[in-house]
Amino acid sequence: MPVPDLRQKLQDALIQTGGASSDFDLNADVKVPVRDLTPAAVLIGIRAESETVILTKRSARLKHHPGQIAFPGGKQDPTDPTLVDAALREAREEIGLPSDIVDVLGTLPPHQTVTGYQVTPVLALINGHYDPVPEAGEVSEVFEVPLAHLLKPANFLIEGRRWQGRKRLYYTVPFGPYYIWGATARILRALAERAS
Repeated sequence: MPVPDLRQKLQDALIQTGGASSDFDLNADVKVPVRDLTPAAVLIGIRAESETVILTKRSARLKHHPGQIAFPGGKQDPTDPTLVDAALREAREEIGLPSDIVDVLGTLPPHQTVTGYQVTPVLALINGHYDPVPEAGEVSEVFEVPLAHLLKPANFLIEGRRWQGRKRLYYTVPFGPYYIWGATARILRALAERAS
C-alpha cells in the first residue's frame, strides 16, 4: 500500500480504544504483583517502502533474555526527557538507526513485563535508506518481518511452558526461523487487534 495509506492505517490503529497489556494477560490464575515498575520503551520501527518491521535477535551473551527476539529498546535513562527519546536512543545504540529518518506516529498503551518493566511501545515509520549496524554486545542479528504478517491476528498462537512451578501461557507469532514470543509478541498482538 502507498505510504500515505500506511500512515493512515497506523494512525487509525493508534486512536483505537484499548488498555494496557501484560505478560500476565493469558494467565488468570497468576496474581499480578504490586510493585514499582521501571519505565522503558521499545521502537516498533516500520520501513515505509517495504512495509516491514525491524526486529532484533538478542545476543546469546546477555544476562537477561539471551537469544530472544525483541524490538530495539530498553529502560529510560535519566538523560532521556521522554520515553520516545529512550526508544530512539536505544535504537541508535542497538542497531545504528539514525533518529532523523524516524517519523514517530505515537505510542501504544504500556505493557507490564514479568521482569518489572513498564514498556511503552513507540510506533514509527522509517523513511529513507538505512543499513542496520547491530551493537555486537547486545544484538546478534537484525531482521525484518512483513507488517502484513504481524497484523493478522490469525498468525498469533497461544503456547505455554512451565515457569516458576506452573504452566505459563503466552502469545507467539512465528515467522520463518524466528520464534517471536513473550512481551514482543504480546505488543505485536495489541497492534494487530487495533489495526484489524
